[in-house]
Amino acid sequence: MRGIRYLCRPILETMAKKGNRVQVILECTEHKESGMPGTSRYVTTKNRKNTPDRMEIKKFNPVLRRYTMHKEIK
Repeated sequence: MRGIRYLCRPILETMAKKGNRVQVILECTEHKESGMPGTSRYVTTKNRKNTPDRMEIKKFNPVLRRYTMHKEIK
């Protein structure tokens, strides 16, 4: 056996998904203002069609050890 023989070449490349769901980065606003070293960032997805404006969510900041407001950055 020399390997697998195909009638046609296998398609290895996949097409990029087209859709409204995009990946966004959420960054802590209070941490930036405090001047402490480091940063608190979360990566999540959002539906561009349902939420066209920038997201604002309260998430846990491990450096400040409390829940703070995280806003979407570029």
